[in-house]
Amino acid sequence: MSFSVLRDDLRRLAAYHLYSSPSNVTSDDLGSDTVASNIVENVTAVASSPVTSNLPPKPQFEGKANATLVFLARNSDLQGVLRSMESVETHFNHKFGYPWILLNEEEFTEEFQEGVKSKTNASVQFGLIPSRHWYQPDWIDEAKAEQGRNALKASNVIYADSVSYRNMCRFNSGFFFHHPLLQPYRYYWRIEPDVDYFCQLQYDPFDYLKDNNKTYVGFTIAIEELEKTVSTLWQAVKEFMEQFPEYIHPNNALAFLSDNGGETYNLCHFWSNFEIADMDFWRGEAYTKFFEFLDSKGGFYYERWGDAPIHSIAAALFLDKNQLHFFNDIGYQHSNIVHCPQQPAFLTGSCTCNRVLSIDYRRHSCLPRYNKMLNRKW
Repeated sequence: MSFSVLRDDLRRLAAYHLYSSPSNVTSDDLGSDTVASNIVENVTAVASSPVTSNLPPKPQFEGKANATLVFLARNSDLQGVLRSMESVETHFNHKFGYPWILLNEEEFTEEFQEGVKSKTNASVQFGLIPSRHWYQPDWIDEAKAEQGRNALKASNVIYADSVSYRNMCRFNSGFFFHHPLLQPYRYYWRIEPDVDYFCQLQYDPFDYLKDNNKTYVGFTIAIEELEKTVSTLWQAVKEFMEQFPEYIHPNNALAFLSDNGGETYNLCHFWSNFEIADMDFWRGEAYTKFFEFLDSKGGFYYERWGDAPIHSIAAALFLDKNQLHFFNDIGYQHSNIVHCPQQPAFLTGSCTCNRVLSIDYRRHSCLPRYNKMLNRKW
């Protein structure tokens, strides 16, 4: 199944549920699994060791920070990729010139590469994903995995029977930051096909991350996961916390993830189709052990664990909660889900989105929990 097919299916489903009857639908065709129903009510390489210092020299012709824009795409996604690149370049990167890295499990065509290069003056690199990082591992019990897919399909869960979707989720959870092309870099901004940005960014978010000691800077949307896709995830997380209590930060963000002190998971997560973060965190000891522990459970294939809850849970538990950051001032749309800045950021960024449509104040948004956790006014 192609990324473009996944994305088109998502757009149709999200549009239907945004404007009609309630139902449970998931979203984010490149690694994030979320409840897309009832969100807007009647409104339109390779190394496993951490890479924390002595990074190789970074390529020339880039912005000030040691950072890159990362795109997971296929050749069939070209038009969606060009649309997203144009939006990012117009609202941000034409001023900063950060390099682009595009990854695919197949070789990019000449047409794709030439099209991408035509959209930016920044450097562009194209990378092939190693097979061992993409495909379903041999140790997965395929009969059990098929049973799980069939169960989700019977419940009408989107991408229920897609192994390719699960490959993407696992790759984004545990491997993209080990790709050889990303080794020179510390920070990344994840971009998806067919997304829109609405505000002129007046500063460098990578510099903001670095200067303010933010590790998981980047989210614009926080919503709930579809419970059927992560039935056993929280139990596995609790097992990890019991076995490795030394990794849990004393000033963590558990209150964002659980409403009862960690007994159960409230399904909240940061929507990872927009994500700006420090790859040293993903490459570090705590997250490496966390991913390996979860991966050994087989939940990416026996259920349909997504990279968004995996990243979010790790960041919330292993970091000081003040190292997380909500980018209110970045207007963003993925599928039919929109974050539009409120005042005064709306005017500061000359935003073109409709604030009435913003997910922030809608049902299933987890932003109120995030603000409550930080003792901020909603």
